[in-house]
Amino acid sequence: MANRILPSIGPVDCITPKKSEASGFCYINDIVLAILELLKYHARVLYIDIDIHHGDGVEEAFYTTDRVMTVSFHKFGDYFPGTGDLQDIGSGPGRHYSVNFPLKDGIDDLNFRNIFRPVMTKVMQVFNPGAVVLQCGADSLAGDRLGCFNLSIEGHADCVEFMKTFNTPLLVLGGGGYTIKNVARCWTYETAVLLGKKIKNEMPYNDYFEYFGPDYQLTIPTNSMENTNSYEYLEKTKNTILENLGNIKSAPSVQMQDVPPDTFYYDTDDDGDNPDVRLNQRVMDNMVEHPAEFYDNDFDNDQDDGLDVNEFDENTAMDTTE
Repeated sequence: MANRILPSIGPVDCITPKKSEASGFCYINDIVLAILELLKYHARVLYIDIDIHHGDGVEEAFYTTDRVMTVSFHKFGDYFPGTGDLQDIGSGPGRHYSVNFPLKDGIDDLNFRNIFRPVMTKVMQVFNPGAVVLQCGADSLAGDRLGCFNLSIEGHADCVEFMKTFNTPLLVLGGGGYTIKNVARCWTYETAVLLGKKIKNEMPYNDYFEYFGPDYQLTIPTNSMENTNSYEYLEKTKNTILENLGNIKSAPSVQMQDVPPDTFYYDTDDDGDNPDVRLNQRVMDNMVEHPAEFYDNDFDNDQDDGLDVNEFDENTAMDTTE
């Protein structure tokens, strides 16, 4: 894979579902599936989570391996899912490859930048990933209905901008976010950051224009909530994480092995398909009817053995009288 940025910001990408249970509004952990695909091509994959919730499902999936490092900046304490302690650093071969930065209410742009950049610089130095997956949950923004951080959209997007500077293949995903109009704002802004485009702060008129009143601006103001993360707490936590990362002497290697086949296959003929046709001829040609199918084909609603039930009359119906 070339050094490309793959923006995939959109519907919620799930961080909390486990192998054996649903969690956090999700039942499939698509991020874990994406990382498993990336591991077929890269010896090491880095996962970064700036969603306000701890990415426990992704962490658990790779807790005992050194091929995936997970880094999560999240609210910790009496808050869902209640995991992600500073001391949770991985186990076995994965020891020191799980990184958790537990935060308190009210973290702002400047303080978040001052912890994110040095931690991620050290991570990139010691782990040297072949690909990075960055989950940009928008519930860490100021004013989120379920969140309790105080980040602006610019502060949130600063994480995206910083990870671009490493020139490593970067897959950027959506995540949580419960003030929907701000989710749309955030991921629009960050898509522009990924593409290196400058966009106006004034919202252009569109079908949903009224949702973004009364200011009709792309960015949002922060609020006056107290930042309960003291300088001493942030510095102590940051230094502990940097010390733990110092125990990784070199980026782990991977033995040669057979690479599993791709899970997803892309047909080059897709480009020629008519987007207005739900089932084109190429798709229909590849469909196999199940032996238990009751109908003649997928377009029959009321047919059996080629006979339309609407055409039944007393002469064709079976006589069940004695």
